[in-house]
Amino acid sequence: MASPPPSYPSAARISDSPCFPQYTASLKCLEEFSTDKSKCQEHFDVYKECKKKEREARLERNKTRSLFS
Repeated sequence: MASPPPSYPSAARISDSPCFPQYTASLKCLEEFSTDKSKCQEHFDVYKECKKKEREARLERNKTRSLFS
């Protein structure tokens, strides 16, 4: 049986995100240092900052849109 489609098909996938390289770097680091996640903190911080900027840009874009236009 096929799995049902995602609830929000228009929702962004992580692979479509400009932060995807930072995301994959974090995962690779976790694979390499699974016993010491503190070694990956820099990767986590870079990814977190990227997501923050991405969110701010999306909020700014949405601010200029109108529901009635």
